[in-house]
Amino acid sequence: IGGWTQFTSQPLLGICREIHSWVDLTGANYVAAGTNLKLYVIDGTDGIDITPIRETTSAGDVTFAATDGSTTITVSDTNNGVFLNDFVTFSGAVSLGGVITADVLNQEYQVTSVVDANSYTIESAVAANASDTGNGGASVIGTYQINTGLDSSATGSGWGAGTWSRGSWGSAADVSVPGAQLRLWSMDNFGEDLISNVRGGGIYYWDTSTGTSARAVDITTLSGNAQPQVANIVLVSERDRHVIAFGCDPESDPGVQDPLTIRFSDQESFTDWAATDANTAGELRIGTGSEIVAAVQTKQQVVVFTDRSVSAMQFIGAPFTFGVSEVSTNTSIVSQNAAVAFGDDVYWMGDEVFYKYDGNVTIIPCPVEEYIFDNMNPSQRSKITAGINSKFNEVWWFYPSLNSETNDSYVVFNYVENSWCYGTLSRTAWRDNALSNLPIAASTDGYLYFHEDGLDDGSTNPPSAISSYIESSAIDIGDGDQFMFVSRILPDLTFRNSTTSSPTATFSVSARNFPGADFDQTNSGTAVRTATVPVEQFTEQLFFRLRGRSMSLKVSAASVGTQWRLGTPRADMRTDGRR
Repeated sequence: IGGWTQFTSQPLLGICREIHSWVDLTGANYVAAGTNLKLYVIDGTDGIDITPIRETTSAGDVTFAATDGSTTITVSDTNNGVFLNDFVTFSGAVSLGGVITADVLNQEYQVTSVVDANSYTIESAVAANASDTGNGGASVIGTYQINTGLDSSATGSGWGAGTWSRGSWGSAADVSVPGAQLRLWSMDNFGEDLISNVRGGGIYYWDTSTGTSARAVDITTLSGNAQPQVANIVLVSERDRHVIAFGCDPESDPGVQDPLTIRFSDQESFTDWAATDANTAGELRIGTGSEIVAAVQTKQQVVVFTDRSVSAMQFIGAPFTFGVSEVSTNTSIVSQNAAVAFGDDVYWMGDEVFYKYDGNVTIIPCPVEEYIFDNMNPSQRSKITAGINSKFNEVWWFYPSLNSETNDSYVVFNYVENSWCYGTLSRTAWRDNALSNLPIAASTDGYLYFHEDGLDDGSTNPPSAISSYIESSAIDIGDGDQFMFVSRILPDLTFRNSTTSSPTATFSVSARNFPGADFDQTNSGTAVRTATVPVEQFTEQLFFRLRGRSMSLKVSAASVGTQWRLGTPRADMRTDGRR
């Protein structure tokens, strides 16, 4: 695989679960990133916070209390609605009388604990002294951003569901409330502007013409009618420019979410959602399953996944605008982001199986599926994300391994060659051809990275090598009835496009005596490129002394600036006694 280089100059706050890129009317490129804590637009290489505002208090509703020698400040605000890790910006405050000055108070803070429904704490950069006896004055205003979400999956209710400090002492946590479930975003562009949605939350709009100094706003605060108040997924239909909300509240029951309801706005409008005879707004409901898990747009239709079925949603014109037809039942999908489209084909990961939709739903044969699903943490499956690497005809799925709480592994399907490979890499979101025709992916370290850029791991300074290998299955003579002796290997490979002057690859031969035994002997040798003109040359032969009933050959590389491709290596092997 290709290397990666750092895109963003500073880490984003939280774990990024969605990346969206688009171009405005002037040709300027935009990238949006949604984390469990924030919504960002990338300006150059900087992440600009455009997280929507949930509430702005009246002047005087907020007061402060400090304790001598402590950096903890208690904030009082009746029915504030905050959760642990929420963000609030204060303005209009005056000094508490000592070192907690107006400049200290009038800035953005993250909530460090929730005391009760009317108070919470923040941490100041300086410790208060005995003179800090004031309350901030009568003009303090608190501007609250939308509630943050979890960076890890939680199911059910009761002890351990949700994060600490999201309810009163002894109470059960309800993961159905905003901020108490894994934060997943969906995004699309409406013309040159951004439409986004938090799963289980509101739909937000960011106008590029206002610039990065403005935040996204809830569409229910804009002039319009009957806008959904809650949804699980949002996208914009490409052919007819309707905004479509999946798993939202019906028009007849505002604010009450129906996980199988689909609503769409009037054509060319993201604010007019009331269905009338004079517009194309409307509503549909999926009949199979208990919730809409995912929705993916292709060139001709929107493919909608419930926990039990796959349906195709198509624009059919007046008077119904859209129609939905079920194309498969008894299917599964592991997460909202586990499906991805390339052209009119959709690929996704289900429960211990991979699927493809090209007009029909078929199972993709996967020779490594037992390894992948046995090595997966099922409690964190909501984090699984898929991405297309179109330059190399690949679909990638990133997933958490069995003992991991975050995505640390991947499996790749090449849909042209019908081949599979797997490895380890921490990525939580992926966008193909985002900028400069390079994929962009998010890492658990908070940075976004360009992929297929160079040959090395650019998350370190200096860049480090990407370890890679290919290994054969067991090779034997006479179905393993005879021992064999391996004396040498004739390497056949190319180091084309390597940036180091002397790239190397290691050839390892391992032997075992019984099918149920581990490989107990290994000999290795290193092939080194020795010249590039007039033709590429490398180590001619590697000598070994190895006996066994069966052998395996492994070729690997782990040096900076090395790219290699394997040809047809040859092994000098003959039958031999056991000795």
